[in-house]
Amino acid sequence: MKIVILDGYTENPGDLSWEALAACGELTVYDRTPNDTAEIVRRIGDAEVVITNKCPIGREVIDACPKLGYIAVLATGYNVVDVQYAAEKGIPVSNVPAYGTASVGQFAIALLLEICAHVAHHSEAVHEGRWESATDWTFWDYPLIELAGKTMGIIGFGRIGRTTGRIARALGMRVLATGSRETDAGREIAEYTDLDTLLHESDVIALHCPLFPETKGIINRDTIAKMKDGVILINNSRGPLIVEQDLADALNCGKIAAAGLDVVSAEPIRGDNPLLSAKNCLITPHISWAPKEARQRILDCTVQNVRSFMEGAPVNVVNAKETLNKSPLTS
Repeated sequence: MKIVILDGYTENPGDLSWEALAACGELTVYDRTPNDTAEIVRRIGDAEVVITNKCPIGREVIDACPKLGYIAVLATGYNVVDVQYAAEKGIPVSNVPAYGTASVGQFAIALLLEICAHVAHHSEAVHEGRWESATDWTFWDYPLIELAGKTMGIIGFGRIGRTTGRIARALGMRVLATGSRETDAGREIAEYTDLDTLLHESDVIALHCPLFPETKGIINRDTIAKMKDGVILINNSRGPLIVEQDLADALNCGKIAAAGLDVVSAEPIRGDNPLLSAKNCLITPHISWAPKEARQRILDCTVQNVRSFMEGAPVNVVNAKETLNKSPLTS
């Protein structure tokens, strides 16, 4: 069986091993494949199994690769694949449903703590000699924020949202949650509430919801107006959850005190993104998912996905009839 990985570099820049996948068949790995239909088709060739992360596999590609029998996505989101058409052609598409719960929750708090303590900035100031030459025994350039006693509102309270909530509770915060089905596990961490109450009462708002039509642009001029003055916004979920110009305006006028973002609407970020010039906006390049431990889980799950397909019983299939109407908008 021929297996092709179209864009393996971000999953494995050299610190993991493809050996387990190579044991499943004749494996070809491309670090990157351009978004060009003809080249994608050429690289797939007569492979029966294709593995992709962000390289798109649409109708034209599927039609041009008649031996293609299975598509595995090295991610949770799978919008890069035309899953509906793949289903029509009898091609199962599998994803990795849960791999970054710990790492993404950890990174959300890292963004928040950097905003509150400005650790990197003050370390750089010390290395520049500013402490050595200071008049006083200490200095700080920004107001420092203590989180204990403050309220974090989490929009989307699934596995990752609950992880972030547990850490927030450990920091002494009250936690509100909305946007997910209430569970006993969730009630142990947070108070479930409606969106308007969460917006009104939260000192920090963290986004951990998937991108569906109803959540696209959930942070916008109108919802921002309902927030406390000086709120902090964290998003390491999906960039299009935010109307970016509205967030930039709110940062520049001080309605939102600061934002910590690991995702934006178009990635890599474009030079004209209004958040690049907004005040107090911390942006990292979509790395919440990327600790080695999390990437190893992606690889392990993908290997199991491929093996299950080869055994005739594919798992984590996202284009079965019961799941097709629940496709997320981004990966």
